[in-house]
Amino acid sequence: MTRTERIAALKAASRERILVLDGSWGVMIQKRGLEEADFRGERFAGHPGQLKGNNDLLCLTRPDIITELHDAYFGAGADISETNTFSSTTIAQADYGLEAAVRDINLEGARLARASADRWTAAEPHKPRFVAGSIGPLNKMLSMSPDVNDPGARSVTFEEVYQAYREQVIALNEGGVDLYLVETITDTLNCKAAIKAIMDLEDEGFEPLPIWISGTITDRSGRTLSGQTVEAFWNSVRHARPFAIGLNCALGADLMRPHIAELSRVADTLVSAYPNAGLPNAMGEYDEQPHETGHSLHQWAEDGIVNIVGGCCGTTPDHIAHVAQAVQGLAPRKPAVRPRAMRLSGLEPMELS
Repeated sequence: MTRTERIAALKAASRERILVLDGSWGVMIQKRGLEEADFRGERFAGHPGQLKGNNDLLCLTRPDIITELHDAYFGAGADISETNTFSSTTIAQADYGLEAAVRDINLEGARLARASADRWTAAEPHKPRFVAGSIGPLNKMLSMSPDVNDPGARSVTFEEVYQAYREQVIALNEGGVDLYLVETITDTLNCKAAIKAIMDLEDEGFEPLPIWISGTITDRSGRTLSGQTVEAFWNSVRHARPFAIGLNCALGADLMRPHIAELSRVADTLVSAYPNAGLPNAMGEYDEQPHETGHSLHQWAEDGIVNIVGGCCGTTPDHIAHVAQAVQGLAPRKPAVRPRAMRLSGLEPMELS
């Protein structure tokens, strides 16, 4: 299929059933027990500083592992798999001194995911597989100061964030992703820079791709790290007309549910949810079992509040297999229909009806 045909198939599938996203990449890579040499390969053998833990770099140095993980999640029942590019911006990779490798990481990450998805689609044409270009958060924020004594201080500018995301989305586009997933959003202004980078590509002749936006509620306050409520966050990004809006990470399914229900109430597009496998224990590990995750997301699907489900930190292909089975045959949520109004946002939503 051409990419235009794949996007049409993705939208058609989303109208027919609840779609399933893959699970955690970090936990699966960690299980491999990789050493420094795995992250360096030949290309970065002489690079200064430690590279172990830079999981995105494995797209270049251990592509076999990345391919195996895509295949594992597709085999578990995922419709969509993310590229292994969560931290592949010049700003994030500056921690490793690898800014110059960013384009190659994104390009190869997209190509690996594309090849796996195409193989699975060819083998099971009744269930086409899709690739989401993972665009993660940055280690610098536009909305908050890094200096408690200077609220106006910023360690980065909007233009710098925009350019970092621009380089990433161009490479993901060229690598063959079907949609962009701007995920684990803690700072809505950073997200807006990513959205602008994506939308500007259309004006430059790049094939327009669906945008999927997924924020993070950081604690029981029900707000993002930059302070917005769920509805205010939606009002802030609705102008992008996203294919889907959702939440991921930070919380387990039980604590995330009321926020997903609120998003379902206000969003006139698809709603996604991929929670962690519960909250981390004292050792930083996740104890929620696959059947527990599957049960929770089954309830959400039965209640009609989700269109796309999957897993974040701590989830494995086994979790995704249970999730896929749990939502099979259940109808997808219908997008919200709300009266026409001007809807604004600061930390709280404001509606002028």
